Amino acid sequence: MHDMSMHHGMDHMDHGAAIDTTPCVAGQVIEYPLAWPGAAPTSGCAAADSTHCCVEGGGSTHELVYDQRHGGEVFWVSGQNYDHIARVTLDGQATYFAMPKGSLPHGIKFDLHGQLWVTFEGHGQLARIDPDGSIVRLVDVRLHGPGIDPPINTRPHGLGIGLDGALWFTGKLTNTVGRVDPHSFEVRHYALPTLGAVPIYLAAAPDGAMWCTELTSSRIARIPAEGGAPVEIAIPTANSRPIAIVPGPDGRMWFGEEAGGKVGRVEADGSITEFPVPLTAANAILAGLAFDDQGNLWVQQYVSPPPSGPVADDYIVRLSADILHAERGDLSGVDIRYYRAPSRGTVMHRIVQGPDGDIWFSELGINRIGKVRIA
Repeated sequence: MHDMSMHHGMDHMDHGAAIDTTPCVAGQVIEYPLAWPGAAPTSGCAAADSTHCCVEGGGSTHELVYDQRHGGEVFWVSGQNYDHIARVTLDGQATYFAMPKGSLPHGIKFDLHGQLWVTFEGHGQLARIDPDGSIVRLVDVRLHGPGIDPPINTRPHGLGIGLDGALWFTGKLTNTVGRVDPHSFEVRHYALPTLGAVPIYLAAAPDGAMWCTELTSSRIARIPAEGGAPVEIAIPTANSRPIAIVPGPDGRMWFGEEAGGKVGRVEADGSITEFPVPLTAANAILAGLAFDDQGNLWVQQYVSPPPSGPVADDYIVRLSADILHAERGDLSGVDIRYYRAPSRGTVMHRIVQGPDGDIWFSELGINRIGKVRIA
């Protein structure tokens, strides 16, 4: 396999800067296709020589998380539109498990007891899944109340685990976030102040508070660990479409901007610093982000495939751990490296460092998971 990385070593970096595409680091990007039951065939495009991308059936490979119950040798992946989840070994071999028809499984996480949970966006439920793929508990997270008949499906999308073991979810349809008590399984809903915010992703901060991205309001929200009224913070870049948010090794929260082309850092007082990621194409957007065990920040960058016409390469971007100490949005002291995906039209979605030390990610658009081999 050819080296598919490239390096950016410029003194000053911004969206308009030329990006050095000379391969300079030993790295490989490998993709593993997933054959979801009921899925139409998808075809990725060769990155090196294709000028068009054809994704015949589209894809629906969403979230991924690795399973410490199997010695860290297994990932679980959600295939939302196929009503299936999959258990995938580190060599890409998948076993598929059917979920209830119309359940639309999306968010997928392990709780503090090592138990797997999935959001059923179509049914308004959280489901606990045994290692054999069977459902052992369902939690109704629809909105109930006087005069509400039937209950309103919150469309639980993102899933997060509180430091106290609580299950948190984003109510994508109802503009809410919800908390499920880890003992009683009582559900509480908290309305976001901004209407139509479309909450997407949420994660726990080191102090126990939960942080949530609001896709269409260009805000992030902080919710106290024990629950309560969310407090919103406006992102300086308008129409930035924040997607993922994760805790950094510096104790601060970091998020990615799909349309803003930036990553952001949030201080304890709520102030935000944005860092423009140099993009390889004018129409490139950012997706998930994750820190590795060395403090490097990994970000997905892809070009959304049109029905026809030219597309550009998709990349996993590594910003060195120097970003943890960068100030005022200045990336001049940060080493940035680009790892080109073998396929185009990937529609990258989630990313995480795996148990093997490599960087694993999902490619929603072409039903594949991939990894950057760095270990």
